Amino acid sequence: MPPRRSLSLTVLASGSKGNCIHIDDGETAILIDAGFSCKEITRRMELYNISPKKLSAIILSHEHGDHVTAAGVLSRKFNIPVYGTTGTLNAAGNKTGTLFQRKDITSGVPFAVDRFLIHPFSISHDAADPTGFTISSACAKIGIATDLGIATTLVKAHLMGCHALVLEANHCPDMLDRGPYPWALKQRVKSRAGHLSNTAARDLLGELANPSLSHVILAHLSEKNNLPEKANRIVGEALDQTTTKLFTACQPAPLAPIRLTMPAARPLCA
Repeated sequence: MPPRRSLSLTVLASGSKGNCIHIDDGETAILIDAGFSCKEITRRMELYNISPKKLSAIILSHEHGDHVTAAGVLSRKFNIPVYGTTGTLNAAGNKTGTLFQRKDITSGVPFAVDRFLIHPFSISHDAADPTGFTISSACAKIGIATDLGIATTLVKAHLMGCHALVLEANHCPDMLDRGPYPWALKQRVKSRAGHLSNTAARDLLGELANPSLSHVILAHLSEKNNLPEKANRIVGEALDQTTTKLFTACQPAPLAPIRLTMPAARPLCA
């Protein structure tokens, strides 16, 4: 049998109070977003023997505080470059402060971080220049799409052929309508620049499901306008005829690492 390569995907937290995803292939490690305190991020990393000293990059999806809070502190403390679109990095500047190294990227233009090839793509959200990402290595392709009000044709095109997806399932429309948010905030959440509902996530996943898709992680669930069991049930309808495993990330604790493996001889699905 050929040797097997692996890619580890760990959602350290996901929700309106903080978001952070760790991806590691054994030689290259990155964070997607760093949206709560440096102390808490490093504490959660230590739970799974993940070292911040091994990080090659912090990559920011957009400038909202629940995605960038610790980016500057981590960058300076551990000498980590921070990547983001020019709009994102400029808008986040007052939250991050000085960075160890700033790396401007452009939506639609892939870039490499050591062994990873990363494709940023534009998403619809109320931020300066927000992006989703696909991260490809020699063994797998991971897609990340949270904080988007609508799944555009562009989003779908980038997320096709992934082996794992981190996908937003933010709210149940009925719970949002009946919930405690003021009317203006409810309208923002439901807008094309807001967040995907459970049903919208289900419909998107129905188009993305494929035999290579082994894991889906539902992310950015609202603590007031959704329930994990509701999100699982509704979004899971898209996976009824598949062997794909469905997980739900939450705010209070990290999700255990998911390991993606395949034979080394298998070509990359980019």
